[in-house]
Amino acid sequence: MSQAILDEITQDQLIDDRTDFKVGDGVRVHLKVKEGDKTRIQIFSGIVICRKGGGVKETFTVRRIASGVGVEKVFPVHSPTIEKVEIDRESVTMRARMYYMRDRIGKAANQVKEKRLVEAGR
Repeated sequence: MSQAILDEITQDQLIDDRTDFKVGDGVRVHLKVKEGDKTRIQIFSGIVICRKGGGVKETFTVRRIASGVGVEKVFPVHSPTIEKVEIDRESVTMRARMYYMRDRIGKAANQVKEKRLVEAGR
């Protein structure tokens, strides 16, 4: 199959409102979790360290520190199990992937250049 036909088929599965965050932003991902016959919303908050792919196959990785241990989760951008993605804080990054955050310990593990501080001239 040609790429044009695949793009046409998957066009209705794309979700447009989730494309406004970028690498380095602090986000809160609201996930739908199904337990038995009930569903609930679980929040995973952290820093986006990478975005990969395109179209339906686009994913993003969120990293946070939980009990002193780094935890990373990979989410599909256009997944129906994601209720919404909230942006806690915007940042200014110089890289497309922030894998160097894995080597940081303690307070430095969550430290990125925030957008409002850079705009103020600091």
